Amino acid sequence: MRLEQLQAFLAIAGTGNFGQAAKQCGVTQSTVSRQIQSLETAIGTPLFHRSAQVKLTLAGERFLPYARKICSSWDNAKAEITELISGHQTELCVAAIHSVCAYHLPPVLQQFCRRYPDTQLRITSLGSDRALKVLRDNLIDVAIVMNNRFLTASPDMVVTPLYQESIEVLIGKTHPLAAAETLHWHDLANYPQVVFKDGYGMQRYVQEQLVQQGLSSGSTIELNSLDAFRGVVRQGDMLALLPQSALVEARRDPDLLVKPLADAAEIRGVVLVTTSDRLEIPPIKYFCSQIVKHLSQQRLDALSA
Repeated sequence: MRLEQLQAFLAIAGTGNFGQAAKQCGVTQSTVSRQIQSLETAIGTPLFHRSAQVKLTLAGERFLPYARKICSSWDNAKAEITELISGHQTELCVAAIHSVCAYHLPPVLQQFCRRYPDTQLRITSLGSDRALKVLRDNLIDVAIVMNNRFLTASPDMVVTPLYQESIEVLIGKTHPLAAAETLHWHDLANYPQVVFKDGYGMQRYVQEQLVQQGLSSGSTIELNSLDAFRGVVRQGDMLALLPQSALVEARRDPDLLVKPLADAAEIRGVVLVTTSDRLEIPPIKYFCSQIVKHLSQQRLDALSA
């Protein structure tokens, strides 16, 4: 069964004439006749009484509301996709790591809302691995995260590097390591740590580095709030490994110290991830371009400062 067969059926039912139906559909009368014959073959019974005034059979009467519903659904679907492609997107869902939500997104969100006032923005703070998983499940449109190549290897994923930053150590001012100017991984071994919950790129990074260097951490507390990180570390001998952008507030706290990690195996790369089909949608394309533009300008400002 094909859509044009249903459209021909509805045209004949409305006009009562094969010739008029053919004009309405923009095809020849013989084409309409073949379409109806094929439709009747598929259904297994005649749909029209062929006479001077074509009338529906009993089966045709029963079939009529279903044909209308199918064609109406098709028209609605086509109209919705047309609106989507032209930029009339009702919702844009973004998941980003905490530091991006706090320090990089606000100015971009304002610009986006001015450009697309009818698009509802939904911003969620998530760990990197979790954000990439919900992107793969089509629950969000854009993820701004610490890259995980295992979760972005699909050919439909578009990964745009945004910036890189080093990993540093957050400790309280009374911590046993407070006097050291620079710390190494072996300095951190056996001290209790505050870590992100499972699903966060930083939690995975720290565990990988400890394993590669044959080290183990002391006891751990799992949190997912930077405020909570600072509060726990401030109290005693616990430490946390965090990227530079997550330590902005900590640097202003007189009870906290931020120490460089001398032998970090790599710096953290933050990327924007979406899918190639989403980049065809104007609001999503605009949002992604503004994020890249904003962070590029920030880097230029930092270099010229």
